Amino acid sequence: MTSEFILLGIENPLLDISAVVKPELLKKYNLKPNDAILAADEHKPLYAEMIKDYPVQYIAGGAAQNTLRGAQWLLPEKSTVYFGSVGKDHEAEVLAKMAAKDGLRTEYHISDLPTGKCAVLITGIQRTLVTDLLAANDYKIAHLEKPEAWSLVEAAKFFYIGGYFLTVSPPAAMKIANHAIATNKVLALNLSAPFIPQFFTQPLDDLIKCADVVFGNEAEAEALSTAYNFGTTDLAEIALKVAALPKTNTSRPRLVVFTHGAKPTVSAHNGAIKTYPIIPIDVKDIVDTNGAGDAFCGGFLSQFVQGRSVDEAVAAGHYVANVVIQRSGPTYPSHAHTFKFSA
Repeated sequence: MTSEFILLGIENPLLDISAVVKPELLKKYNLKPNDAILAADEHKPLYAEMIKDYPVQYIAGGAAQNTLRGAQWLLPEKSTVYFGSVGKDHEAEVLAKMAAKDGLRTEYHISDLPTGKCAVLITGIQRTLVTDLLAANDYKIAHLEKPEAWSLVEAAKFFYIGGYFLTVSPPAAMKIANHAIATNKVLALNLSAPFIPQFFTQPLDDLIKCADVVFGNEAEAEALSTAYNFGTTDLAEIALKVAALPKTNTSRPRLVVFTHGAKPTVSAHNGAIKTYPIIPIDVKDIVDTNGAGDAFCGGFLSQFVQGRSVDEAVAAGHYVANVVIQRSGPTYPSHAHTFKFSA
């Protein structure tokens, strides 16, 4: 693979404020373990309370940014580039530096709003995410259309759009999707959170029609099944139904990949289901599951963009997720790494 910046992602860059918290904090703010929500007014005091009452860790976040950092970890230098919107502030500088440290090129739109943030509340091996988008919600399609940005779109061969971006700019997502279709490039989409299928059904449906690869976890898959009236909660059945949804680019069948926590990952492709056990791990070795799904997608894409098989891509996804859950936050070891598949 000789092309630079072969994989381009877009979504919502956020500064994660992460802490191990007491379950009472979730109850106080009406939060459910493992949920991912946008902050309402009742959640606004949460960030200051976490910083005041808990030892917090600051991490360069945003799901797609985490994924691209993970992909870059296993790819040659200058393979990944990421778009999103940040503020003109110290937090944006921190995000850019952390991404650069991981080899990810960032092309941020600069907003007058503060950089977005995400409270990551860790209780045991569960994590709950509360996001205040702020500048991330201010992405402008005009940024995408600038020659310096669009030239990167034209150079890329694979695109990764996080579902969270559908809360921000469906037109920008569709501009990338339509380019992918017109040029027969590969578009991957992540469902991101149950509320995306629940409340952003139409823009998600528009994007799924364009998607060659759809990622999600079991909760997101069930939410999608409900939104589409599939009438099932069986993960394999949902995967098959999503794979069979109408597709604009008919030159290749859609691939659907659903993770399921500690249970096997499920894929649907060409009408066939395959399951893949995860890498076994003792609970005592799990430090933090925040970003495990992002890491899986990063590992998967690192092989997929190099033309490797789905089996190899899933194995790499499991490998990177396994590394990340043994670390604090969605962080990757500083050394460059390669992945070797063994059947």
